[in-house]
Formats: sequence, structure tokens, C-alpha cells
Amino acid sequence: TMAKALTNGAIPMSAVATSAEIQAAVFDAAGDADRPEFFHGYTYSAHPVACAAGIAALDIYANDNLFERANSLSSHFLDGVFGLRNLPHVSDLRGYGMMSGIQLTPGDAPGAKGSWAQRALFDEGLHVKATGDAIIFAPAFVSTEQDIDDMVAILQKVLGAPM
Repeated sequence: TMAKALTNGAIPMSAVATSAEIQAAVFDAAGDADRPEFFHGYTYSAHPVACAAGIAALDIYANDNLFERANSLSSHFLDGVFGLRNLPHVSDLRGYGMMSGIQLTPGDAPGAKGSWAQRALFDEGLHVKATGDAIIFAPAFVSTEQDIDDMVAILQKVLGAPM
């Protein structure tokens, strides 16, 4: 499945993709091997505004070379993320491309450290998502190296400070 990036988060839209092999297995099991597509029809399917936003986002991704830009920024981004490894609140780091996960050391209760970090980072001007005690850190593809350095500096400040 895929969702938010289809419209650059501007309006809800999602999609489901599968391989021909999986599609054939599903259709064969249903006794409907000649069906041309998965049937789905929900109240908000194929909303024209969402589709227009999706097309506009795809045009921007292509015209502004955002995937190439993200690829060229990824090593700088990952160097910054993995530079957080020795901070007192960090227990594990993982990342690929322009997406990373920062696992926090356990707090008093499950999710407590994540909630604290999300609030403290927000108060410093960095919006991230915490899921349990993990921070999802994935800057926009339009970010500059300086933007990434600024975000990493905020992470260093917060995750290096007492809770």
C-alpha cells in the first residue's frame, strides 16, 4: 500500500499495488481468473480532488527532480542520523534514503520517552512522529543540507539533554 506521498500529504489518497503473481493467485482462488482488476468501491474512492492532487504531486516530483534530489541528500542525512548514536536517550538507529528511525532508551512506561521526545523536539521547532519509544525522522525532499544540519542539531540538543 502507499498513501501520503501520492498527494504530498495535501489530501487523503492511497493506492494498493501487487505483483501479477499475487493477483493471479487471488483471482484463481476466487474462481475469477479473467477479472481485469481488484474490485473495490468505497464511498470516497477516486475522489476528483484527491486524484488532481495526486497528478499535481507526481508532476512536481518529476519536474523538480525530487527523487534525484533526495538520493543526493541521503548520505548527508544518514551521516547526521547515525551521528546521534552516542546520545544518552538513543538505543538504536536505522535509516535508508531520507527516512530513519531513532529508537529511544526505555522510559518509566512504554511510550513515555517517545511522548517526551516528540514534545521537546516540537518545542524546539522540529516536528517528528513518535510511535511508542521510536521517532520517525524523514525530512521533506526539498530540504537542503543546511536544513538537515539544523534538524540534526535539534535532535542532538534534545536527545542529549536530561529528560
